[in-house]
Amino acid sequence: MTSQPLRIIFAGTPDFAAASLAAVLNTEHQVIAAYTQPDRPAGRGRKLKPSPVKALALEHDIPVYQPISLRDAEAQQELASLQADLMIVVAYGLILPQAVLDTPRLGCINVHASLLPRWRGAAPIHRALLAGDQETGITIMQMDAGLDTGDMLSISRCPIESTDTSGVLHDRLAALGAQTLVDTLDPLAAGELTPEPQDDAAACYASKLEKQEGLLDWAAPAASLALKIRGLNPWPVAYTEFEQQTLRVWKASAEAGHTDAAPGTIIEQRRDTLLVATGQGSLALEELQMPGGRPMPVSALLNAHKERFAPGKRLG
Repeated sequence: MTSQPLRIIFAGTPDFAAASLAAVLNTEHQVIAAYTQPDRPAGRGRKLKPSPVKALALEHDIPVYQPISLRDAEAQQELASLQADLMIVVAYGLILPQAVLDTPRLGCINVHASLLPRWRGAAPIHRALLAGDQETGITIMQMDAGLDTGDMLSISRCPIESTDTSGVLHDRLAALGAQTLVDTLDPLAAGELTPEPQDDAAACYASKLEKQEGLLDWAAPAASLALKIRGLNPWPVAYTEFEQQTLRVWKASAEAGHTDAAPGTIIEQRRDTLLVATGQGSLALEELQMPGGRPMPVSALLNAHKERFAPGKRLG
């Protein structure tokens, strides 16, 4: 235990970050301020909604700051006036200029959802799944001016299971990130950690997801299509065109074996799946969403639309 609790500024926005904030609030360290993105319109009424980090901070009577940018002098002076020992950054969404990185006594640390230097950038969880990685994890990093390029302070590893979606993996990594962060704070405060530089030559970039990435190319191998469907669940969700409408694909699995059918052709109706030909192997569709409907198991879909999805019909 440290003899002197740290004065911490916490900067983060989504649920992933709120998990880390909740964990820090259960330590002896003092969160003196929360920085988060400005409230955004949400829901059908488009009413302004606070971020999960803001909501949690307010529950605990922590002052909340929501600057549009940290590049202007006034915002930087406001942050400096808090006299923090450390700034923890988790999926905040704003770039921290060097003046901010240099302000806290122990600098700024980041909770990143990958095993750096693999998957630097905005979408490390999704990219790990899409690439078929067998393992991911959490890296606690001393922040510098680069994009996720800072020295590593601690690492926790996490296997990627064959059924994981990005949503499932997100929740597991949020919990792992929170625990790894808490385990890092006391040795960091005591000066017991040895920062480890990243190998820049091994780095790869996890670019932000775009909705159009969800379009399924049936000429691709079934295994890569299955990875895409898992990696884009629950957002933006993989999809295909069917009868001039968009059919969203929430769950599917790859099957080996050869078929002479053209890619995208429905080749078999089963009780729980639709088997579709691909460029290599077949894809067993398990959960689909019709336009205007909700995601549903294929068994339920076939009860209502058996003829519509008859063998020989084409997707894409």
